[in-house]
Amino acid sequence: MQVYALGLNHHSAPLEIRERVSFQPERLSLALQDLTQARPVREAAILSTCNRTELYYACDNQQAAADWLADFHRVSLRDIAPYLYAYPQREAVRHVFRVASGLDSMVLGEPQILGQVKEAARHAEEAGTLGTLLHKLFQRTFAVAKEVRSTTAIGANIVSMAAAAVHLTERIFERVSDQKVLFIGAGEMIELCAAHFAGERPKRITVVNRTAARAEALAERFGGDVARLDEVAEILHHYDVVVSCTGSPLPIVGLGMVESAIKARRHRPVVMVDLAVPRDIEREVGDLDDVFLYTVDDLAQVVESGVESRQAAVIEAEGIIDRQVDGFLNWIESRGTVPTIRALRAHADELRRAELERAARLLARGESPEAVLEALSHGLTNKLMHAPTQYLNKVGTDDPEASNCVQRMFNLDGRR
Repeated sequence: MQVYALGLNHHSAPLEIRERVSFQPERLSLALQDLTQARPVREAAILSTCNRTELYYACDNQQAAADWLADFHRVSLRDIAPYLYAYPQREAVRHVFRVASGLDSMVLGEPQILGQVKEAARHAEEAGTLGTLLHKLFQRTFAVAKEVRSTTAIGANIVSMAAAAVHLTERIFERVSDQKVLFIGAGEMIELCAAHFAGERPKRITVVNRTAARAEALAERFGGDVARLDEVAEILHHYDVVVSCTGSPLPIVGLGMVESAIKARRHRPVVMVDLAVPRDIEREVGDLDDVFLYTVDDLAQVVESGVESRQAAVIEAEGIIDRQVDGFLNWIESRGTVPTIRALRAHADELRRAELERAARLLARGESPEAVLEALSHGLTNKLMHAPTQYLNKVGTDDPEASNCVQRMFNLDGRR
């Protein structure tokens, strides 16, 4: 039995494909039980987020999970196969470690994914599909993620515009979790920003876009709501953070609109992040006392300062992961010897009990304790050494490695 990972994510599949194979939390237990009962899968866990759907499972048939994923979601395997990645044992373990450590995230080094992996393990445990192998894998995964985050700077520096937007917001507001965020646009950059802001759990997220369907899809992913583009002037004063990135040739947020919003807010500060080129927010807005306006150039400066140290952290993190992968695979290999070890110990204990009973009978007949102990030690030694001695005499010189094996087994070289 081996560990496998199968799935698709924001790197391999567009949103419309990811949506077709995502799992609602309330259906995870049913899905896990169906996977392990109807297929030759003995252990399983499912990680399903807005950016990825992945199955971690243990079985003897790697293809079983791909067939099940398509059947469960009632989609054609042919339709999703081009977007799926499948990793056998070593690659699967490494992938899980990288995912939990934030190295495979849309926002490099983001900490939220670790919590999501822990949730996946919890759901599997509650569903009864987390066996010895996956339980050990997840425990090691959490330890690896902790080591990566505590010993490298993977999460300490800003390397994306989206992360920089949050960073600059935190300069003004102590906690993003206390703020309401308005996103104008629903393209890739807004999607990245929404992912990063959502990780800070703001009070409210609202998405405004010319195309309502795209706004609704993005808002649903991050637990937000939507508004119409022509409502921006009316609702602007409700929001503490405004992030805009559209393809509009003219500004969407004008000076007069912001002046009215500030007045309605009673001059409470507002952070505005304009990621559009040309600008979505009129330049003069930045001159207002209660507005902190940041442009693409401002964010670029923050990003530039963090790139070099983050790249070094990634190299460090990959080194930690590679070392831990080897350690986990060694543990898996050692599990194959467990039955033999148990049988050996049981055999030795059986010999011990037999000699102990014999010694008790001798003592009961009045034999001296010294003689009984001597007989006990000789008898136990002879019985324990009988099998390896007989084996060496049997193979003789036909198998030179046998002698070396026995010497290593009993640490005979270590006596010299």
